[in-house]
Amino acid sequence: MKLVRHGEKGSERPGLLDADGALRDLSAAVPDIAGDALTDAGIARLRSLDAASLPGVKGEPRLGAPVAGIGKLICVGLNYADHAAESGQPVPEQPVIFMKATSAIAGPFDDVMIPQGSSKTDWEVELGVVIGNAARNVSRDTALEHVAGYLIVNDLSERAFQFDHGGQWVKGKSCDGFGPLGPWLVTRDEIPDPQKLAMWLSVNGHRYQDGNTRTMIFDVATLVSHISRYMTLLPGDVISTGTPPGVGLGQKPPVYLKPGDVMELGISGLGMQRQRTVAAR
Repeated sequence: MKLVRHGEKGSERPGLLDADGALRDLSAAVPDIAGDALTDAGIARLRSLDAASLPGVKGEPRLGAPVAGIGKLICVGLNYADHAAESGQPVPEQPVIFMKATSAIAGPFDDVMIPQGSSKTDWEVELGVVIGNAARNVSRDTALEHVAGYLIVNDLSERAFQFDHGGQWVKGKSCDGFGPLGPWLVTRDEIPDPQKLAMWLSVNGHRYQDGNTRTMIFDVATLVSHISRYMTLLPGDVISTGTPPGVGLGQKPPVYLKPGDVMELGISGLGMQRQRTVAAR
């Protein structure tokens, strides 16, 4: 099942894609794609609906982030050995965890604003994991039972803010619009193995990233289990699991985004995103 949120920013409505890929409105069935709707019981209730009987959505409305009310946007750094190498960082012995402000969350096709004072805005295609059933101190063996589904994250980063402004990653990761999510939340039954997903990102038609989740240092189950030791993961929390090599920082010489650039990125089974960069205002 593919769940979406459609409409203008701040007024999105819940929806799903039917068997033919048509957008259907879920507003009469669920308040939003959030909270209890993401638990196993909530997903089962949505799956039991006759999608063909739901109201169709006309035209091509804006798609917002497919999950509402995200309490925590947790990111994993340096989770691909070759990306750690291109970043000049050692391969971590434990997952590197940091938070990204939820105010960075954006829709998958929204413009991305280059922040004021930016000189090194960069891209990162990542697999996002959405929590369904609350997880606290869960084992690796049962960790995926706590996952509602998966989505694409563009973990945009301002490298000067990240490394040169006190070495605090959250500064370089949390600018407004630096967290496009979607286009869909694909429920976990459609992704039987999250470690077999091809992923890619292009800028202005040039392919920079071309990886696969099988090369993660710490797989999805390990990450959910590990993070749940330190904080309770709640329905709707999102874990962004790291990026493969090919970021702008790793190019020789480095390549960074400028106004007017177009990013396109995708993960197999999860759709694709497209964003145009615009100047700060």
